[in-house]
This record gives sequence, structure tokens and C-alpha cells, in this order.
Amino acid sequence: MKSNIFIGLVFCFCSLFTSGALLAQPLSKHRVIILSDIEADPDDTQSFIRLFLYANVIDIKGMIATTSCWQKSRIAPESISKLVSAYGKVRPNLLLHEGGYPSELYLKSTIKKGQPKYGMSQVGSGKDSEGSNWIIKELENNDPRPLWISVWGGSNTLAQALFKLQATKNQEQFRALVSKLRVYTISDQDDSGIWMRNTFPDLFYIVSPGDFYSSATWSSINGVHAHINNESISNTWFAKNIQQGHGSLGSLYPDVSWGVEGDTPAFLSLIPNGLNVAERPDWGGWGGRYEFYKPELSKSTSANSGVPLDPETRAIWTDAVDEFTPLKPNEYGRPYKPDTVKIKDNKVTLWRWRDDFQNDFAARMDWCTQSYKSANHAPVAKIKPTKQNFSVRSGETVFMDSADCFDPDGDNISVHWSTYPEAGTYKGNVILSTENYPSITWTAPKVDKEETIHIILKVTDKGSPSLTSYLRSIVTIMP
Repeated sequence: MKSNIFIGLVFCFCSLFTSGALLAQPLSKHRVIILSDIEADPDDTQSFIRLFLYANVIDIKGMIATTSCWQKSRIAPESISKLVSAYGKVRPNLLLHEGGYPSELYLKSTIKKGQPKYGMSQVGSGKDSEGSNWIIKELENNDPRPLWISVWGGSNTLAQALFKLQATKNQEQFRALVSKLRVYTISDQDDSGIWMRNTFPDLFYIVSPGDFYSSATWSSINGVHAHINNESISNTWFAKNIQQGHGSLGSLYPDVSWGVEGDTPAFLSLIPNGLNVAERPDWGGWGGRYEFYKPELSKSTSANSGVPLDPETRAIWTDAVDEFTPLKPNEYGRPYKPDTVKIKDNKVTLWRWRDDFQNDFAARMDWCTQSYKSANHAPVAKIKPTKQNFSVRSGETVFMDSADCFDPDGDNISVHWSTYPEAGTYKGNVILSTENYPSITWTAPKVDKEETIHIILKVTDKGSPSLTSYLRSIVTIMP
């Protein structure tokens, strides 16, 4: 392979969506079923409101009201229905900005009741519910896409579906159905999660085990950190950008009682933005980054929910650690400069993107009431040439050019290039030329075996709120 040649990018990540965000997945929406203990905490209502704003790029197949350790003897499907009615009022305006928003009638048809009692006591023969049967129905549909189960409360409705399938299918049929499931649960909010993980070793499962929520990856969506900008999770920010003056959905967005939007990370990585690759939790994205291993029991601490903390018997997708240096605004010269601190923990895998996805949320809330011309829309990330699959030999010079990026609203845009060492196999330092210049060059490092490097292009406009799209380049380095 010739050196000093323009190198393409691995995987042609592109999207048909009018926002121009590039999807690092096949060109189909992720289908998802939500399990929610809505009314146990205001954060379920908050997360549903955000979810509906992305209902045109995520295929919502079910919204099932469940119990949890915080709400053991009641379910509230009527509360989901109330939110869908509010969505129906703003849907016509949302369609001015992007197509594909489902009807209010369709979304209401997907609301189902889970078992209105708690945990594993409701898993077994004769314990079926409308919700567990709905999961089975959708799983058995002739749809090649994986079925994501986004668990915001207790998971016993999913556990019952698996119990029934195991009892009624032969081994081959059962394995085929389990292979289509993808579970992302907000810790363990009943005792069925550990049962499923230990009983079905092939079940794809993302979780921060236990219920000591302050140490969980997902909790960084509402965590305050001294070295990052926390404005976008403040009560003032929510009042201005979400709650007030944003139509029927905003008026229903509740104040925080415990932590804001604690359930939202369970679907953030399903949003097509050029960064998210839901099938690869180890690559990182808006929902955080997770690695596949068997966690030690001592690393998971039980708090006060009463959910038993039992040992994991196999590897799961769970907390991973990133090392990250935040960027600080710089008034003169380059607009951003690295901070003087490096932060290394599992929470950085999510909050490193937090301002981006909060601004995206705020922009879509604007869509509820504003005209296309008045609102902001995400820029389009592109790299020359259009061929994006490539490998390179050690020592070769790589040239990457983002000059074709543009903004649909005509806003000025900024670019930023970075490596994501934890997402690739090569862990050494890769020096990129000027990170905020439209084109960069870098030298492929010397390697003894095939390695991968992830290059992330961020394209951010100067509209209000400022919006970001990405393009993830996966470069294979050959010895």
C-alpha cells in the first residue's frame, strides 16, 4: 500500500435522516421495548419525554408499566398514556423538522401492563402478563433486527417472558430468540436481573450490578463534577430549555426529586449520531462505555433497596474506565484548550458527551413549538473520500479531511478530531496534527500485530443550542 495516500475510514456509517447525523449502524432504526416503574420516581416521566422526541429515529415497539423495589405493588400505564397524549399535541410541529414521527394512536397501542407485583415471586407458571406476552410476540415477529429491552425499573416482566419461552420452545428455537435480545438495565431494581444473567448465560446484558447507584456508570448523567461544566443538568437549565415555553411535553416535565433522568442512558446509545454503535458497548457512546467481563462481588455494593446482591456467574457488559482530559474555552487563539487535569473512572465514559446530548435534547424541545427556520438542526459530518473502509501499514502517513461538513441552517461550524484509546486495541499515544483544523495528518504507529485505532470527528455548529454530530473512524494498523 502506498504511503502518503489519502486513507478512507472503516465502516461506511451513514444515515438517511434529514438531520444529517451519521449512523454507525445498519440503515434501520433500533427497535426497543421500555420497561418502566413510572410514578416510583419523576425521572421515568422525564426520560419518556426525551424518548418521544427521538421516536422518529428509534422504533418504539412497547412501553410496559412495571413494578420495582421502589414501587412493589402497583403499576401506572395510565401515566405513560398521558405523556403520549401530550406528544400527540406537538407531533405536527415535530414533523416540520424531521419525518418519521409515529402517530399518537400507534404509540398508545404499544402501552402494556406488566405484572403488578414485585420480583421473582411473579415469575413462573401462570404468571404471564400482558407485558410479558407482548415481549414474546415482538420477539417472535419476522424481524431480523435485535430487540432492545430498555429497563428503567424492575425486570420481572422480561424474566417471565424468558421463563415461558424456555418452557414452550425447543432448545434451538429458544437460543435463536435469546440471541436477538439486547438488555440495558438501570442497575438491578428487583431480584430478577441476577436470575436472568445467571440462568441464561448467552443473554446480552448491560448493567452496573447492585443498587449503589452513585457508583454506576449511568448515574453520571446527573452527577456533578468539579472539573466539568455542570450547567446543563441544573434546575435553571431545565426550566429554561425544557419545562417552560416548550409546549405540552415541556409542561409535563417534572422537577427533580432524586436524580434527573436516571433512566435515559438505557436508550441514549440507540440514537443515530455517528458515534453510537449500540452493538458494541465497548466502543463507547452517549449511553456510556462497557466492557465484557465477570465483575467481582466486592466491586458492587448493595444500598437500601433490599435487592439481593448475589455473585455473577458469567461475564456481562458492565462498567469500564476511560481517561479523559476535558476541553476548556479559550478566548484567544484556538477556541478550546485541554484542561490541566485528567479524569479516570467509569463515569467519564458517559459525561464526556453530556453537554452534546443535553443540547440535542434542548433543540428537539424547541422543535415542539418553533418553525424550521427558527430552530436549530444538527450539522452533517463528512470525510473525504466517501469510501470509508481502510487499513494502513505501520509508519504510513494518514490524511483525513472534513472540508465537506456543513450545517443545514447555514450556521458556522467547528471541528475537533480526537482518538478514543479505550475503544480500540492500540493503547499507545497517537499524535494528531492541529485537532481543530478541517484536515489532519498522523503517522500510523509501529505495531507487532494487527491493531485498531478509533478516530472521532466532532462537528459542532454555533447555533442555539449548539449541536454536534460525529463520525467514528476505525483504522486498522497492519505490521
